[in-house]
Amino acid sequence: MPEASADTVALDTKMTSRDVKVHYGDKLALKGVDLEFRTNEVTALIGPSGCGKSTFLRCLNRMNDTIGIARVSGQVTLDNDHIYGPNGIDPVLLRMRVGMVFQKPNPFPKSLYDNVAFGPRIHGLYRDKDHLDEIVTKALEKAGLWHEVKDRLYEKGTGISGGQQQRLCIARAIAVSPEVILMDEPCSALDPIATAKVEELIDELRENFTIVIVTHSMQQAARVSQRTAFFHLGEVIEVGDTEQIFTAPTQQLTQGYITGRFG
Repeated sequence: MPEASADTVALDTKMTSRDVKVHYGDKLALKGVDLEFRTNEVTALIGPSGCGKSTFLRCLNRMNDTIGIARVSGQVTLDNDHIYGPNGIDPVLLRMRVGMVFQKPNPFPKSLYDNVAFGPRIHGLYRDKDHLDEIVTKALEKAGLWHEVKDRLYEKGTGISGGQQQRLCIARAIAVSPEVILMDEPCSALDPIATAKVEELIDELRENFTIVIVTHSMQQAARVSQRTAFFHLGEVIEVGDTEQIFTAPTQQLTQGYITGRFG
């Protein structure tokens, strides 16, 4: 197949990173990462613990800004807009466009309704109460949670099961209509049934969002992603279509990790 033109790549690519490095004090944690994230695809970041996956994920919505000793260099773009530098996207607006779901469900100690309504209220994204009700309902529907909680909207978000809490956090993230959703091991604290529901949800969400997921589970990466990037010691060793990475990796390190020889 011929190489895609620059114009085609630009249209298909939602976010890019170029030579992204992260220092924690004097320690170099990321050693110059180049990656592209395509519109409406799920990209999985895999690799052993401490290899830089989560550090890199936090570069994509400037969450490393909250760590005093962290220093980020290189370029990250969202729709060709630079997110770092003096003319970069404001971090508050960036995090509205690039939402994040964390490893452990972290609902606010508020009602289910108020958890989902939080972002639209903060950013003024609704016209009136009816419009806010509609936003909350749609977010819960997209998160596959509406039918389970529609009669409990004013109960505490912390009072539902762990799997439901994680889907509530996903609903909270998508209520502000982000373009990209970052997920940092979103199923690691969940049981197999809840994990299956979240994985099914990820597959549905990619119709509307670009998703980047960090996972320790290679089986999960194979199930939910279209592209996979393998990290090792702060570097991307290999990136490609998920099927190719898992069946015919080109790098020995990738092969070793996937076959369980290390990691």
